Amino acid sequence: MPTRRPPLILPLLLLPALIGCGGERAENAPPPLAPAALSAVVAKPGVSRERLARAIDAVFADETLGETRALLVLSEGRVIAERYGAGVGRDTRLLGWSMSKTITGVMIGQLVADGRLRLNETAPVPAWQRSGDPRGEITLRQLLQMRSGLRHTEAGEPVYQSDEVRMLFLDGRDDMAAYAEAQPLEHEPGRAFEYSSASTVILADLAARALTESRDPAVRRQVVRDFLYTRLLDPVGMKSAVVEFDAAGTLIGSSLMHATARDWAKFGEFLRNGGAVKGAQLVPRGWVDFMIRPSPRNPGYGAQLWLNRPEKKDEVPMFTGKVPRDAFACVGHLGQYVIVSPSQRLTLVRLGKTEGSHRARLRDKLADIVALFPGG
Repeated sequence: MPTRRPPLILPLLLLPALIGCGGERAENAPPPLAPAALSAVVAKPGVSRERLARAIDAVFADETLGETRALLVLSEGRVIAERYGAGVGRDTRLLGWSMSKTITGVMIGQLVADGRLRLNETAPVPAWQRSGDPRGEITLRQLLQMRSGLRHTEAGEPVYQSDEVRMLFLDGRDDMAAYAEAQPLEHEPGRAFEYSSASTVILADLAARALTESRDPAVRRQVVRDFLYTRLLDPVGMKSAVVEFDAAGTLIGSSLMHATARDWAKFGEFLRNGGAVKGAQLVPRGWVDFMIRPSPRNPGYGAQLWLNRPEKKDEVPMFTGKVPRDAFACVGHLGQYVIVSPSQRLTLVRLGKTEGSHRARLRDKLADIVALFPGG
C-alpha cells in the first residue's frame, strides 16, 4: 500500500504564521553589535559577553552623554573590557580633574603615617596662627572631609567668580594655596559640608610644608614630586602619571593630574585592596577605611572620596540601587569616574566629557554595567 503524503496545502497554510513569528522575533531582537563593541570585551568576562558589550556600547552611543574617551572594567584585578573613543588609545594620558583629590588624600595619609602631619590637630597653616584668628581651629580631618568652614564657593555663578576658577585660572593661579588660605570663615569649623577644590590645594600646601621648610618653588616642586612618585604613583604602577604645580611650587592636587585609563584603574584597584599593591601596604589600611567612612556632615562623602550613599535625607545615592552600598568613587569634572565596588571585586573607569545636566544619566548607564556582575 503506498505511503500517504500530507497535502501540499498544509505547508502553504502554515507559511503566514511562520512568517509572522519570524517577523516578530526580528522586530524585537536587539540590533547587531558593531565589531568594535564586542571586541572590546574579553572572550570570558565572567558575565554575558554580549550584555556587557551592549551596556558599554550604550555609554559610547548615547549622544546626550557627550564624549566618552575611555571605559575600562576590571574584575578581580583583570581587565575584562577596554574601549576607547576616536583619537584616544591605551597610551593616551587623560585629565582626572577632581579625581586628583583622592590621590592627594592618600598622600596626606602617608604623611600622617610618617608622623609629619596629625589628623586631629589644627592644620599648621602659618597665615592662620595669629592670635584670635578663628581659622586656627581648623583641623586636618576637617579639611579632608570638606568641612573647614572656609568661604570657598565651588561651581558658583557667574563662573568667573567661582573660587575654584579664580584659584586655578585667574587672580589666584600663581599662588593657589595663598588664595585658598586667605578666605575667611563662613561657618564654624566642622559644622557644615562644602565641597571645595581650594581645601584640597591647602592640603597640598601642607604636604609641601611637611616635607621642606623651603619656600623656593623649585625645591617645593621637587620634594613633593619625589615623595609622590616614590611612595605612591610608581609603586601603584601609575607610570604614565603627570602632575602639575603652580608658580609657587604647590601641587595642584585638587584638579590637575593626568594618567592613562589603565593607570587610573590601577589606582582604583589600589583603593579596592585597602591601600596595598601585591601585598605591600603603601598607606595604612585604616587610612583607606577613614577615606570611605561617611563624614559627619555629609553621609555621601568620606575624605576626598564620594560614597554611594544619599548626601541628605530623602535624597538618592550617587548611583542607583543597581550599585552596592559599599561602592565609592573618585569623581572628576565633566564626568570622570573611577568606581570601586569592593563587594563585587570590581573597578570601572570612565573618562570623557559630559555636561552637568546629563551627569545623572551617565551615572545610570555606568550603574547598568556594574549591575551585570554578581556579589553586590
